[in-house]
Amino acid sequence: MKLMPLEKRGISNSRVAFGCMGLGGGWNHNALTKEDYLQAEKAIDAALSIGITMFDHADIYTFGKAEAVFGQIFKNKPELRKQMILQSKCGIRMKDDVLPQRFDFSKEHILNSIDASLQRLGIEYLDVYLLHRPDPLMEPEEIAEAFQAIKASGKVRHFGVSNMSAAQIRFIQQALPEPLVVNQLEMSLARLDWVEQGVLVNQKEGANINFADGIMEHCQTENIQIQAWGPLAQGRFSGKPSEQATPSEIRTAELVQSMAQQKDTTPESIVLGWLMRHPALIQPVIGTANADRVLACRDAVHQSKMMTRTEWYTLFESSRSKNTP
Repeated sequence: MKLMPLEKRGISNSRVAFGCMGLGGGWNHNALTKEDYLQAEKAIDAALSIGITMFDHADIYTFGKAEAVFGQIFKNKPELRKQMILQSKCGIRMKDDVLPQRFDFSKEHILNSIDASLQRLGIEYLDVYLLHRPDPLMEPEEIAEAFQAIKASGKVRHFGVSNMSAAQIRFIQQALPEPLVVNQLEMSLARLDWVEQGVLVNQKEGANINFADGIMEHCQTENIQIQAWGPLAQGRFSGKPSEQATPSEIRTAELVQSMAQQKDTTPESIVLGWLMRHPALIQPVIGTANADRVLACRDAVHQSKMMTRTEWYTLFESSRSKNTP
């Protein structure tokens, strides 16, 4: 059986990851409440119950409260840490009354960010630490200095990136003594550029595709785990009504529902299974904080194994709203 890149490296065998962006009570600076804690606890318990053991954070999620509420849960249930692979990100600095939103891969910011994340989480180390979005001012040697200091101190075991092209990964990697292990990208039935980039080679239509050329091939060649953020596409194919839905989205949602009924599973499992069917062994990072919706993803791994080429292309062509060239 083919192993996903994180499993090959002995880091994680969790085929689906839980994204913690929705935890912490919203994008505001309100204090955490008992309800915020209970919501996070239910979502985490639901994820663990269906075999999800990898949890994805970022220092900016709900302005740090996502990590903080996780830290409260660890304080009450310290045994959970041993059941999880924890990942977080740094590099985005939010705007305030004076400064603009910006990216920062400086050594100082990376070192300060990891300390702040570990403090909020109440833990000693992260399994994986990602650079969140490309910083135009990034200097690989400075990043390498920060990573080496963090690794030597035992605060992080592995490093990766998010939203980066193959060229950007190579640019950073040439200064690092160890491999980057993750690249997280927006991918779903609603965001098809990652497929179109390859399908539309030598096609005029391909000139309009804005997705990093060669990233899928590079990550597979270099054993870098591709993680998909937004894999459920905000529920547009699994039952969440939208007045702005396009004809192709409506048609695809109906097709997903039909397939789910035929296979005695959930629409969420079909949507994720489609993504996971790709030979890159993409790891979806589900972003819902709703425990019931987390549980609805329980059959995704099985559906990815059972989905035929015909079914995969049927969903692809339906969502792209035109014939495959």
